[in-house]
Amino acid sequence: MSRMYLIALAVFLLDQASKYYILYVVHLDTLRFVEVFPPYLNWAMAWNTGINFGLLSGDSPVTKWVLIAVALLVTGWVAWWMTHPHRPMARIFAGLLIGGALGNVVDRLLYGAVADFLNMSCCGFDNPFSYNVADIAVFAGAIGLIVFTGEKKSA
Repeated sequence: MSRMYLIALAVFLLDQASKYYILYVVHLDTLRFVEVFPPYLNWAMAWNTGINFGLLSGDSPVTKWVLIAVALLVTGWVAWWMTHPHRPMARIFAGLLIGGALGNVVDRLLYGAVADFLNMSCCGFDNPFSYNVADIAVFAGAIGLIVFTGEKKSA
């Protein structure tokens, strides 16, 4: 199995395990908020029916299925794109993006929304948003792909 798929699998499993723990061990969906390392890290339950920061949120089943389809199309395209020559780092970031995207797809299928629970604040800034391991991986993967898939510049 290639490095990209191993990373995708690791991210997917870590994401799903963290959500299982939060939902079925901690019961954050009932508690709603737990101070872990205040004010820097808290668990704050949020069900996100949209994309990052709740954009495109809605209770419409059409929205849910469109977001699932887009995530699967992007995941498939990135996996196909990585069959072409790229720097090794690009494959690592592709794995992050793929694993994270699939983790959030599973949430939409199981719960109808993405389970977000990580909330970090610092230095007088009170962050109103929650996110999850998959969101971090998708964001890092997307940025990494932008940085590591450009043409190599000759010195």
